[in-house]
Amino acid sequence: MTLYRATVMDTPRNPFVEADALTAESDVAIMVRDGVITARGPFAELITGADQEEVVDLRGGVLLPGMVDTHVHYPQIRALAGLGMPLLDWLEKCALPEEARLAEDAYAQVITGEFLTALASAGTTTALVFGAHFASAMDVLFEAAERSGLRITAGQVVSDRILRPDLLTRPAIALSEGRALIERWHGRGRLRYAVTPRFSLSTTDAMLDSCAELMQAADGLWFTSHINENLAEVAEVRQLFPEAGSYLDSYDQHGLVTGRSVFAHNVHATDAELDRLAATGAWASHCPTSNSALGSGLFPLRRHVERGARVAMGSDVGAGTGFSMLKEGLQAYFMQQLLGADGLPLTPAHLLYLCTRSGAQALGLDDRIGDLRVGKEFDAVWLKPREGSTLATVLDHASDANDALAKIFALGNPGDVAKVWVAGDRVR
Repeated sequence: MTLYRATVMDTPRNPFVEADALTAESDVAIMVRDGVITARGPFAELITGADQEEVVDLRGGVLLPGMVDTHVHYPQIRALAGLGMPLLDWLEKCALPEEARLAEDAYAQVITGEFLTALASAGTTTALVFGAHFASAMDVLFEAAERSGLRITAGQVVSDRILRPDLLTRPAIALSEGRALIERWHGRGRLRYAVTPRFSLSTTDAMLDSCAELMQAADGLWFTSHINENLAEVAEVRQLFPEAGSYLDSYDQHGLVTGRSVFAHNVHATDAELDRLAATGAWASHCPTSNSALGSGLFPLRRHVERGARVAMGSDVGAGTGFSMLKEGLQAYFMQQLLGADGLPLTPAHLLYLCTRSGAQALGLDDRIGDLRVGKEFDAVWLKPREGSTLATVLDHASDANDALAKIFALGNPGDVAKVWVAGDRVR
């Protein structure tokens, strides 16, 4: 049993539904046994009778739930900061040449180490990872992810047209390799598998059929892909799938739009697509820094929320500009401000919810993680600003908890991440 003494902030309630969603407590104790939170309350009360317990003093910082990234590319860490290009040009010049290098297992080993370290260093404890095009590189990722202690849901990326030839495969091979990866890794510790066509732009109907077949290979599989990111991309998909009513329909006609589906971006969604997402319980992963860096557009959060389409957050490394979900939250706030009357004003509680609990919901883990209530597993990040830093200065003068959380999102970065736990295990 371990007792953590800290200032704690989380969002056990949905701020898109309830105005008072943020829970913030100072000098609170969180008691953890076997990785699960068994009690939470004032330190002075819980410390009574706890003389035999380990006490971890986390005062001087803020304890938050572990961050959840619902869209991040494992092979693209070294493609970060390729600015000045729209999506399709960026893929051709930056991302895809780097992804092709993961055909070499030795290179995949190096990239995997850099990737997992970057996630933990940013306070991300759970991620839905867009994997590599090569099954051997996925074995490398899963093996290292198991050692890291992070919660990783990932899958081999499959495509059978348009991309460079060394990234293409055939539907039968994709199905065979996917089944083997699922058998080896799905449900092993904190690992799960996600069926992952790159996007319908690079997948034929036959490949999407094989993805639908692969979804039946085991219980609890997830599905992820891209959608409606860039206007040129949307127009090409329309040409390639003339029978589909929309980009979303190119997946839906194969049975790939369900409550276990997460679609990255969705910047240029139609009302019909939003209604279909809402009806199926599928999720959109909002990736604000990527949308800004590639000039993809301003995410229509108000339209998603008003039509009942569910939204979580992703970093979209490497088109995104870093692994910090705090940065993604701040950029999401900026986007809604820029949209004016079409935007949805966001509070600090919205940002924390989008970066933690909504991601847990999107990945079907809300019964276990996403906030720091009793009964949840202790996935947490302790932010402790460096003495003399601007963040430390402004936190000392915050007027209340909402103001403090706003300052964390505005100024926090991976350098402020002091400690990270997954199910009570220290991972950083």
